[in-house]
Amino acid sequence: MDLKQLEYFVRVAELGSFTRAAIELDVAQPALSRQVRLLEVELRQTLLVRNGRGAVPTEAGKLLLDHGRGILHQVERAKEDLGRLRGGLSGRVAVGLPTSVARVLTVPLSRSFRETLPEAHLSISEGLSASLQEGLIGGRLDIVVLYNAQPSRELDILPLLEEDLLLVRRRPPGLHEDPPPGPVDLAEVARLPLVIPTRPNAIRMHVEAEMADAGLRPNVALEIDGVSAILDLVLDGAGCAILSRNALLNTPRPSAYTAQPIGTPPMRIRLSLATSLQRPATPVQKAALDLIRKTAPSVVAHA
Repeated sequence: MDLKQLEYFVRVAELGSFTRAAIELDVAQPALSRQVRLLEVELRQTLLVRNGRGAVPTEAGKLLLDHGRGILHQVERAKEDLGRLRGGLSGRVAVGLPTSVARVLTVPLSRSFRETLPEAHLSISEGLSASLQEGLIGGRLDIVVLYNAQPSRELDILPLLEEDLLLVRRRPPGLHEDPPPGPVDLAEVARLPLVIPTRPNAIRMHVEAEMADAGLRPNVALEIDGVSAILDLVLDGAGCAILSRNALLNTPRPSAYTAQPIGTPPMRIRLSLATSLQRPATPVQKAALDLIRKTAPSVVAHA
């Protein structure tokens, strides 16, 4: 069995599309399809069913997908073990970060990774917690940082830190930055028009749960995903937002907004590290996990 053919099949099965797999693997789609077909011929099994929306594994394909992930994982482990004979950890680590966390953690984490693991390769993706969790379960990501991660048979969850959630508003003309505004009551927040992400965004679900506990409901003016887009709409007067402090740190005009803690004690949301229970962590992944745990608390604005 050709390892490249196996890797191609696993990527197509995980991504559900020959087109997306070809882009990720940086190969021509006809060549990708041909290699997967050769694997099917060798195994005398149809592994993928092509349809209008992509490719879905057959029963045989699902079985090979489980084996294939393990085989490719063991190959990476072998490479890393051999790399250690040269005096250092090697291999690839794919990390997924929420957008607001990626804004402040990407540079210091990359720097620490280069200094500590010079022979290893780091890949960082950013996105919503739901898509990051899907990437972890699907095998595209090795470590993810999640907001309000829930216990699961598929995930190993480690607490990382807690972040304050802030009410973000457009700063009125002439209002000085100092002193910063004090806390705002949750009942007042519920009366304000909110520009908020769509469900199942973790911060939105957390805000709705906090309000429901107090007998309140959010006044949703607009639903949109993406921190930059939310901040642009707040600046345009579409409403207010509930975001972490990190979401404001790298915005081009932080002075254009006011940010208030919500409630006393302030509303907070939990950040956790998650890895897959279905794939044992490699030595280089464990080292990267330790780097995140050491780096994040010093750069991520939290409680």
